[in-house]
Amino acid sequence: MTLSLYDAVIPSNLQILGALDGLIAKAESFANDRGMLPAELIDARLAPDMLPFGYQVKSCAVHSIGGIEGVRGGSFSPDMKPWPTDFAGLHAVIADAIATLQGVDRVEFDALVERDTQFAMGELRLPFTGGQFLLSFSQPNFYFHATTAYAILRAQGVAIGKKDFLGKLRIKR
Repeated sequence: MTLSLYDAVIPSNLQILGALDGLIAKAESFANDRGMLPAELIDARLAPDMLPFGYQVKSCAVHSIGGIEGVRGGSFSPDMKPWPTDFAGLHAVIADAIATLQGVDRVEFDALVERDTQFAMGELRLPFTGGQFLLSFSQPNFYFHATTAYAILRAQGVAIGKKDFLGKLRIKR
């Protein structure tokens, strides 16, 4: 079996983004049930030197569709724009990423595997091929931020488990 770049990236991103949207819904319900302001969860962190839940959600979109756009354009830089401050905004970020990923053309995407791509942050420049960038930089960052978002909600007492993180599995039919 040959596994293409598309197969290695797009379906897993869609699976976890769908799960993350479910986590946002559970966070929203948790906040509503307890009379909490959305900011109490959206601004929650695991540690003082880590960025909050809202940033983690936004970063999943950045390292999925944003990573692909970076490869298409030949350069990726961290997105320093603010993240949404309400649950509707977080849902919208995820919905946009999912819709965009669903529209990715398999052939065009697989052709990105050898495309020259650089990571640029300040003076730092790291050269990659598109495949190297997506698989060794963007995808690990995607999972890091998804896991951190999950962990923040768990630490805040939201009743979620591994099944919530995994989302809808792609099982043999």
